[in-house]
Amino acid sequence: MNGQAQIVMDKGVKGLPTFAHWPADNSLDIPDITLGGLLRHAAETVPDRIALVEGVADPAMRRRWTYREMLDLSERLARALLGRFERGDRVVVYGTNSPEWVFLQHAMSLAGILLVPVNPAYTPRELNYILSNSEATGLYYDDCFRDRDLAPVVAEAAKEGCGELKVIDRVANLWDLIATADPDIQLPEIGPLDPLQVQYTSGTTGHPKGALLHHKGVLNTSRSIARRAGFGDGDVHINAMPMFHIAGAAMAEFSCIAYRGTFVLMPHWDAGLMLELFESERGNATLIVPTMILGILNHPDLPRRDVTSWNIIFTGAANVPAAMVREVHEKIGCTVNIIFGQTESNGPITLTAPDDRIEDQCDTVGKPLPQVEVRIVDPASHETQPVDTVGEIWVRGFQTMSGYYQMPDKTAETLLSDGWLRTGDLGTMDARGYVKITGRLKEMIIRAGMNLYPKEMEDVLFVHPQVDQVAVIGLPDEKWGEVVAAVISLKNRDDRPSLAELTAYCRERMSSQKVPSCWFFTEDWPLTPSGKIQKHVLAEMIAEGRLSAAAD
Repeated sequence: MNGQAQIVMDKGVKGLPTFAHWPADNSLDIPDITLGGLLRHAAETVPDRIALVEGVADPAMRRRWTYREMLDLSERLARALLGRFERGDRVVVYGTNSPEWVFLQHAMSLAGILLVPVNPAYTPRELNYILSNSEATGLYYDDCFRDRDLAPVVAEAAKEGCGELKVIDRVANLWDLIATADPDIQLPEIGPLDPLQVQYTSGTTGHPKGALLHHKGVLNTSRSIARRAGFGDGDVHINAMPMFHIAGAAMAEFSCIAYRGTFVLMPHWDAGLMLELFESERGNATLIVPTMILGILNHPDLPRRDVTSWNIIFTGAANVPAAMVREVHEKIGCTVNIIFGQTESNGPITLTAPDDRIEDQCDTVGKPLPQVEVRIVDPASHETQPVDTVGEIWVRGFQTMSGYYQMPDKTAETLLSDGWLRTGDLGTMDARGYVKITGRLKEMIIRAGMNLYPKEMEDVLFVHPQVDQVAVIGLPDEKWGEVVAAVISLKNRDDRPSLAELTAYCRERMSSQKVPSCWFFTEDWPLTPSGKIQKHVLAEMIAEGRLSAAAD
């Protein structure tokens, strides 16, 4: 049944509410594709179209590659890598955004080598964990990251527990490596369900886990968001998201390649540079998190830049307030397409569409993508919830991960035997299939036995005229079990509302048990690489006294 949420009656009793279960919409195709197949198709059909641009600040220094050049170099590099590694090996790339990173990614996919992207900000301990857990046989690293020499980090990380590691090399050396390629080496046949990469979760809680992603899943989720948002053949995507994260290396890049577009890769996030690139490269789309959107909207260059070609912003990872969506429409004139997804689902699960009502664009994360089945489940009973009732979001379909690498027990907890993936996210679904996110299952606050969902309180505080960013968490309390605490950053640090004012503001808009009883102010948020606020770190900071409660 397509077009609306499935109607399910409890035991057939007439008049009971419908239940939140969206069957997979099979009306749109999900092809059996691989990354190499996409690249070869583009090289055959539009060989001279620009595929990749190095989006550095100086236009004269921007390197460019056509699809023909990109395929040729990637295939040669793949042969060179097969002189060092075997199909199925895991190879870590520990570096920042660069064309070299992209060429390594494509070469590994053509060679059947699993890419393991790692944040270059990671410490030796964190890098060692991934090298060991993934049983990596190779490591390519950048020389530096933010004035930090990475060679000593690599040397320290590789000292212990990395018995499979046989190759350590600089990313910058790949051009010399290409020259060693043996043209007689045959590249393997890659299937759509073959693994593409081991993508480690961003770690909002505990140790990261390596999600094993396959070609068909990660490519089609990316292709689906491009199609729903209206990204056209040959369009230009300006990307500042880190390539070590699924948002950059998959959603941004692969959605572009699926439509034979031009991928402009920024070395790092800079609002002024992004605006210049949209003007000079005639950009059409970008994927940026809400904090980046604020940086664009508040940048002094925005009024003087020609951004008339800009028609799509993909966003997500953090709360997207309605006021921000409306301001983007007014100042830039493009759509805001809100993504909900996670690493374990090969990226996106739902997405808002350009022709959605403004209320749906502001207040929901859209409807499930093609051939994606979603239901809202009671976390305790595992029964499907009624529509508009909070529960855990479960997803099933082509795009679920193959599992966590070398973690069968963790895999079994998340990916059930009947194919359902437990996302750990809480949300609701209405009768039309539109999903709202209410928080993480582990972030739910239980106050005096009542379940409270932080996003509801955050949405109220987001529209306060003096509030710039907010995170609501639960703090332990002897009387109530947990109490509601709000951590806030202000638009103007010299214009701080009193706690009495904030409390009164909330009491006018929420029932008393939802009103924060503890208030904290910060200017330095602990964030994951994708821009998610690490609430468990905020709780640790409060518990350790590194973040103190405010008082009037």
